[in-house]
Amino acid sequence: MKVRDWQDIVQDVVDSNADPDGWRAVAGDRAGGVGEDFYVGHPTAGVFHLKTYAKNPFEVRGVGTQVARRIDEDLDSFLPTTEDGRFAVQQGPDDADAAEKTARELEEVLKTHAEAPTDPGDLFDDVMETMDSPAYGPMSYDQYGRPDELDGLADTFEEAEEILDAEFEELVETDDVGRGFY
Repeated sequence: MKVRDWQDIVQDVVDSNADPDGWRAVAGDRAGGVGEDFYVGHPTAGVFHLKTYAKNPFEVRGVGTQVARRIDEDLDSFLPTTEDGRFAVQQGPDDADAAEKTARELEEVLKTHAEAPTDPGDLFDDVMETMDSPAYGPMSYDQYGRPDELDGLADTFEEAEEILDAEFEELVETDDVGRGFY
């Protein structure tokens, strides 16, 4: 298991070439200490675990690793399939022309949805497709606590949890931060 910067893990998700709308995620407060735990998984790309915290309003710090090569029957129940919440990974446009093209396309998507009876999930999916999002899907998230699924995943990947916690605590200590920025 290789522990890396959290942004490198997100880049692995972006570079995975997995079906963008096949991703699922669960996130919430860490079991102890500052920050949040975040698991994101895809049936063919695997499951990734990130631990992050906001060092200040402009900087998020953290570590992560891939904990599974695919979602099997043991992991499936921990990652949501319903759309109570949604998440997405976005990349900025390559240049001004690409940004303008995407903005025009988004405007058309919003006009279409404003004129036709659609549900929020369809709008979200259309926006993600227009923005060429590399990963999006349902998410279980608790901003004030910890979803039960996080504890299940932490128990399943107990060794990885211990290693990531140690690396994360070292990062927080090195940053000389007693708590994250809220």
